[in-house]
Amino acid sequence: MKFIIGTKIELGQIWNEAGERIPVTWIKVEPCKVTQVKTIEKDGYPAVQVSCGKKKHLSKPLKGHFGDLGEFRYSREFRTRSEEEAKGYERGKEIKLTDFSVGDKVRVSGISKGRGFQGVVKRHGFAGSPASHGHKDQLRMPGSIGATDPAHVFKGTKMAGQMGNERVTVKNLEIAEIDEKNSRFAIKGAVPGSRNSLIEIISE
Repeated sequence: MKFIIGTKIELGQIWNEAGERIPVTWIKVEPCKVTQVKTIEKDGYPAVQVSCGKKKHLSKPLKGHFGDLGEFRYSREFRTRSEEEAKGYERGKEIKLTDFSVGDKVRVSGISKGRGFQGVVKRHGFAGSPASHGHKDQLRMPGSIGATDPAHVFKGTKMAGQMGNERVTVKNLEIAEIDEKNSRFAIKGAVPGSRNSLIEIISE
């Protein structure tokens, strides 16, 4: 199991040997360090904490936590299925771009773009009402939201509300190209999040 954190740069395209165009997302990856290894005995579950980036002013608890490893801006925890999976990682180990290879299948997680308060047509794909006589101001309305008898709206009813700005995971993506010179790699397809947002990448 391999994992790393990076920032989403931009969308782009590359061409394979057959001359086919492949849409990709470029991810900038800085060298990451393992700052903590959690065990079942001590923490209740196995996990590896990875940190990267630089930050000038850290709080005293974080300074004590990182110790002599440095001062990091971002930290993310990756849970492992067992302590055996985390055996190759020890505190202070550096995780690099070259740990991955072209063709690796990865799982990518990030915070999706915030869309603000949206109606049911955009948020849930409702069709809306027919645009004919008798439907004034009803084109994008949700319609009935429940039966009369319970006298309340059921939890989970699809209604208007906050859209986006939530954690999204996309599985079965593929690393299409690795650019060691610019410390970045291209992932085939779309990746959740806005430009410069933090991305977590896991390869099984």
